Amino acid sequence: MIELKSGSELEILRENANILGSILDKVVRRVEPGVTTISLDEYAEELIVKADGKPAFKNYRGYPSSLCTSINEEIVHGIPGERAVDSGDILSLDIGIERKGFFADFATTVTVGEVTGQVQSLVDVTNEALTVGIEQVRPGNRIGDISHAIGSFVEEKGFYVVKEFVGHGIGRNMHEDPQIPNYGEPDTGKRIKGGMVFCIEPMVKMDDKSTVVLDDGWTAVPADGGLSAHFEGMVAATSEGPEVLVRGGS
Repeated sequence: MIELKSGSELEILRENANILGSILDKVVRRVEPGVTTISLDEYAEELIVKADGKPAFKNYRGYPSSLCTSINEEIVHGIPGERAVDSGDILSLDIGIERKGFFADFATTVTVGEVTGQVQSLVDVTNEALTVGIEQVRPGNRIGDISHAIGSFVEEKGFYVVKEFVGHGIGRNMHEDPQIPNYGEPDTGKRIKGGMVFCIEPMVKMDDKSTVVLDDGWTAVPADGGLSAHFEGMVAATSEGPEVLVRGGS
C-alpha cells in the first residue's frame, strides 16, 4: 500500500530533505583528486549528527557506513574505504538521514577533475533522466509512466538503465511502496495521488550487460566493468505537479 503523507508529515519531509541537501553539498565540495572515500563518509556522518539526525544507511540491513561511495564502474552501494579518487573518475554519492521519525534519501554523481566527453555524456544523460522521471510525478499518472519515461529517454541517448535496482516510496521508512523501476510500460502500475512521496533514481550504464554484486555483499557493478552513473531525487506529488524536495544534479 502506498501511504499518503499529511500536510504536517510533508513539512517534516521537506525539512529533512533540505537539511540533507545542504549536507551533501558540503561533502561534494571536498571531492578532489586524492581524497579518500572514507574521509567523505566520516565528514557526512559528522554533519548528519550535528543536524540532530541519524545516518539512515549505517547498519541498515548490515550496511557499514553512513554514505555510499561508488566510483566509476560501481553502480550503487559502494562501501567507503581508503581508496582515493583520481582525476578522470566519476563518483556517485548516496546519502540518507533519519530525523523526527522520517527519512530523506538522495544521490548525485560528480566528476573528478577532467573527464572524457563520453563519460560526461553518461553523467549528463543520467541527470536528465531524473528530470524526465520527475515530470511524471503528477496525480492521475501511473508509476509505469515514471519508469517508461526514464527508460525510453536513456535508450534514445544510447545508454542502458540498470534493471536490478529500483526507486521507491519514502516516509516513516526509508524504503516504502511502491517500487519504481527505471524501465517499463506507460499507463501501468498504481495510480499516483497527491501526498505520495517517491525517491526516483535512474542508474545508467554504457552497456546492456547484467549487474553483479561484489564479494563485499553490497557493491553493484556491470558484469563487464563498464562505467555507470546514478542520480536520485525525492519528489512529492501535489495538485500543482511534482514538488522536488531534494535531488542530485540540477
